[in-house]
Amino acid sequence: MEPATTVEQVHWLAKAFQDGGNAMILIAIVGVMSFVLIIERFIALNRLIVDKDDFTAKIFPRILEGDLRQAITMCESKSAPLPNTVKEGLKQVVNRRPDEEVQVAMDGAVLHETPRLEGYTSLLAVFANVATLVGLLGTIIGLIQGFGGLSEADAAEKAATLSLAISHALNCTAGGLAVAIPALICFGFYQIRIGRAINDMQETSMRIMNLVVANRDKLKL
Repeated sequence: MEPATTVEQVHWLAKAFQDGGNAMILIAIVGVMSFVLIIERFIALNRLIVDKDDFTAKIFPRILEGDLRQAITMCESKSAPLPNTVKEGLKQVVNRRPDEEVQVAMDGAVLHETPRLEGYTSLLAVFANVATLVGLLGTIIGLIQGFGGLSEADAAEKAATLSLAISHALNCTAGGLAVAIPALICFGFYQIRIGRAINDMQETSMRIMNLVVANRDKLKL
């Protein structure tokens, strides 16, 4: 029973795509681009976002012991925004720079690393809007063509013409929403993850700064 059901679903999707007209081709293109970007951002964020608690549990003891060079080495072992931010601050401490320059270095690192986290995530919102608008355009075109053809059709053909027009319109609307909804959900999810990662960088940089200020006399420079 399952293979037969799957075949029916494929036929139904193919028929819906065909009935939707040319607008469905544009919606499909936007859908493919959205899918590729969703996968790319998922992989990228999993690689770039480091668990803050695990990272600080490993790096803070090194700072409290005054072993900054070992702490920098630990940061360099993971090329991600959070370790890179901490590394920039620790390098300034090793170079005996004032506290203000240490904080500026970490703030600059946060600004530098933020675009790596964001990537092209904002395009998901654009794709969602484009898919919705293309679906709406296909809907309007289908209705215009359908109702325009009613005046030229005889009584027997009017019902069939109207049915095709409504099918065209609804398939375009459904296709646009089918692409837009997952794109918007993933956009919101990724925005939350990115926002938390940026907050983690800012919070950790402040905690690092406080540790450095409180333990300047213990640091091995």
